[in-house]
Amino acid sequence: MSTEHQKYSTENQSDAIRRYAALRGFIIVRTYIDSGRSGLKIEGRSGLWQLIEDIEGGNADFSVVLVYDVSRWGRFQDADESAFYEYRCRRAGVQVEYCAEQFENDGSIGSDVQKVVKRRMAAEYSRELSEKVHAGQRRLIEMGYRQGGPPGFGLRRELRDEHGRPKGLLGPREYKSIQTDRVVLVPGPSEEIATVRWIYQRFVEDHRDEAEIAAELNERGVRSDLGRPWTRGTVHQILINEKYIGNNVWNRVSFRLKQRRVVNDPSLWARADGAFEGIVDHRMFDAARAIIQAKSQHLTNEEMLALLRGLFEHTGLLSGLIIDEADGCPSSSAYQHRFGGLLKAYALVGFTPDRDYHYIEVNRALRRLHPDVVAQTIEGIERAGGKVEKDPLTELLTVNREFTASLAIVRCFETAGGSPRWKVRLDRGLLPDITIAVRMGRENRRARDYLLLPAFDMDQDVLRLGEDNGIWLDAYRFDTLAPLFELAERIPIGKIA
Repeated sequence: MSTEHQKYSTENQSDAIRRYAALRGFIIVRTYIDSGRSGLKIEGRSGLWQLIEDIEGGNADFSVVLVYDVSRWGRFQDADESAFYEYRCRRAGVQVEYCAEQFENDGSIGSDVQKVVKRRMAAEYSRELSEKVHAGQRRLIEMGYRQGGPPGFGLRRELRDEHGRPKGLLGPREYKSIQTDRVVLVPGPSEEIATVRWIYQRFVEDHRDEAEIAAELNERGVRSDLGRPWTRGTVHQILINEKYIGNNVWNRVSFRLKQRRVVNDPSLWARADGAFEGIVDHRMFDAARAIIQAKSQHLTNEEMLALLRGLFEHTGLLSGLIIDEADGCPSSSAYQHRFGGLLKAYALVGFTPDRDYHYIEVNRALRRLHPDVVAQTIEGIERAGGKVEKDPLTELLTVNREFTASLAIVRCFETAGGSPRWKVRLDRGLLPDITIAVRMGRENRRARDYLLLPAFDMDQDVLRLGEDNGIWLDAYRFDTLAPLFELAERIPIGKIA
């Protein structure tokens, strides 16, 4: 179980396992539990790790493992991962039985098929839950509520009830316990507010840089919100964070389904301007931002890269925090603005992060490509004699006032074995009659083919496609959009007669 809301989950599972054992004549000799742990990744699953280690190390004093249900191995996004741990048990001579499933785990075709379906359902449950939680969090941000994280120096978290009435301040490591309660940011102690404003005044009016301001704060014995000495980076964060002017900004970085930590494009951020009372004047904040941006404007690209290259050679790696902490180096936001992203700047100085962030650049390129593909589609329909109305907000196309179409550009990615795959998300909100899925080639530079997917024949929210998908899906695959243009073509009645 992964959250406090599932407080009695492990106890309920244990009860079911004990009943199963009593009916089958088993004696339970050992129990392995992962309380408060997510099933999305194997990391942190000490109970599961210990089980596998005991079995494969020859220390198991049992011949059968009783598992509550198939999903208890984990809700891994790769369904084969949970099968892998069951296989490791069987390979070591230990049988696995499921106590809450409606089938016997006897190796028959029926049981194997049901396990495959259950594993896929477990993964899909987590994905759908993640989408719903993300949408809910975005909505709360837009309403002005805080979504996690420390408030920052000069600010505090205030608890509000469902009607927006204050209930008191939350201290460090204190959290709301009632589901309908919400958290907002409010001004902190007056001395901290004065310090924040002093930082802006020293930076904007007295022309002191972040390192000098940090040194002055440390000389005065002022500690940061975490009780630590000030650094260039901590001062820099105060000067660039919009929460000090009352703006609520979220989703700068995401870690969906615990797969990859992604630095999101600003177009994906959720924000609510003026959500709460700011403690810094807007003009002072804008002036600080302008100074930070101007610091790098007088440097040429080559000079900025030389500084970054020197920093890389000194530290052996790069990150936004390392750049912001470096004296005499432009800020990470300056590099991002000048070179179109930190990853591009990293590449120019020969640094490759441990994580593969190439897909971020691919996604950005595909978002830039989307308007052109929509325009070309509209042009093709009109050339065929059809008429198109495009919703400016959703980009839903209404063709000849007869049917609607939504266009999605689908990125190509490769499996570990090198096979191309595509994931098509069908928009259940807009409910288009036809989804035009533009499948990109391996390099994600040009379209490979097109799928015209009619809503009446699609009963899934997500289609996972390979090169060959059977007649059910491949019947809707075309090399060009000519079939769509034919649907929109208008033929005079006289010509038909």
